[in-house]
Amino acid sequence: KDLHSFKFPLGNQTFRFSGNGPSGICLSYLLSGYTPYLSAGASHPNPLLHSKLGEQPHLSLLQQDLEYLCEGLEGRSSNPVAVLFDSLLLPDSDFGLDHTSPLEWRFEPERAVPHLVLGKGPPGGAWHAMEGSMLTLSLANWMELPGLKLKDWMREKPEIASYYQHYVSQMSLEQNSACGTTVTSVTRQPGNQDVSEEEPFSLLAHNVVLATGTHDIPARLGVEGESLPFVCHSFWELEAAISGGELDQTSDPVLVVGAGLTAADAVLAAHHLNTPVYHAFRRPVADPGLIFNQLPKLLYPEYHKVHQMMIQQQHRPTTPPPQDHAHPDSTPSSLSPSTSSFPCHRVVAFRPDGKCILESDSGQRTVVQVSKALVLIGAHPNLSFLDDNGRPLGINPKEPVTCRRNPIEVDPFTNKVVAADGPGMYAMGPLVGENFVRFLKGGALAIAIKTREQKKKICLFKCSLFWF
Repeated sequence: KDLHSFKFPLGNQTFRFSGNGPSGICLSYLLSGYTPYLSAGASHPNPLLHSKLGEQPHLSLLQQDLEYLCEGLEGRSSNPVAVLFDSLLLPDSDFGLDHTSPLEWRFEPERAVPHLVLGKGPPGGAWHAMEGSMLTLSLANWMELPGLKLKDWMREKPEIASYYQHYVSQMSLEQNSACGTTVTSVTRQPGNQDVSEEEPFSLLAHNVVLATGTHDIPARLGVEGESLPFVCHSFWELEAAISGGELDQTSDPVLVVGAGLTAADAVLAAHHLNTPVYHAFRRPVADPGLIFNQLPKLLYPEYHKVHQMMIQQQHRPTTPPPQDHAHPDSTPSSLSPSTSSFPCHRVVAFRPDGKCILESDSGQRTVVQVSKALVLIGAHPNLSFLDDNGRPLGINPKEPVTCRRNPIEVDPFTNKVVAADGPGMYAMGPLVGENFVRFLKGGALAIAIKTREQKKKICLFKCSLFWF
């Protein structure tokens, strides 16, 4: 498309949001006029929620008091609206049950809100980079978006990214989607700005939603030797090494650093090759904050297998700790020939000869010889289009925005950015700490409802970008 001729309709309650992953797609679905109602004769397994829903069954969910409906609900998300919407879409799914949702979706085009979804690649966002051997948290209904069953899709084409791309087409959301775009800046404009003014490579919007996800910039350890060729920072580099025949059962062990799901995927990938694995992470295995301690064992047997290895195959030093803890090349302890986990350990340094120095919380050091090291400790979002890379918007404005440790702070019932310098800016998905597709849909619901409360154009943003 030619940006010089691209026209973005600006009406009351117009949105522009950055990011075309599941977060942005779900919000686009709601803003396009798809509206959830309570089905006639429907029931919900939670009697309190069922009673509340029955008080005004003629109203859509977008017209109801979310705070009232959320009272008394508990779930795996800290966001009340996320728990509510998940409970309505997938009742009792935490127990592995497949209750029918009490919601029905009606297409009401008169309720549509003008909006545009911007994304670097095709619809689906980071999921297009997650194909291959990488596992997902769930290949069942937890990954699906409203109105299109994932189970039915997976029978024909078992690819999550293709599901999201097909979803955009199936729901006729393409007209509100602009792929191949990179946002370079978002700035607030004076309230008296003439919205009819056209400027190449820029868009004007009354509201902006940040939905970029957090997979743009891999996090680094900041230790000596981290830039050596055998040290990688993405799962895809491991896949490339496997595809190129660099790893097999005769290789030196692979070191995986990190205790998240991507690190678990790397452990499984190496394990399937019979390549020995050293798995180092900072937390103790019983830490309740560890993601594996939050996942139902029956629903995630592969990840439970990794967690069991982390617990049962812990490295047990057989030699006393060296007297000089500061010495960089301590004598290595004996190690398991297959998989050894190193809880409560950090990486001290990588050496050019393929050695890696690990240090426990007690100060004991262990040297391991590896073929590859994968540092999979998370990623940071690319918010370079915002002032100071969006730092002022985080819970701790002095630190970079990260998904787990410092997400963007939002109002729990509207997803409005708390620290924004005025109205009209929202955030959702991993940027606000919601990593699971099943829960990020709650942010879309909160933002969609907020649009109905806006009676006038209260702000204006200028969004600069380039199209490739």
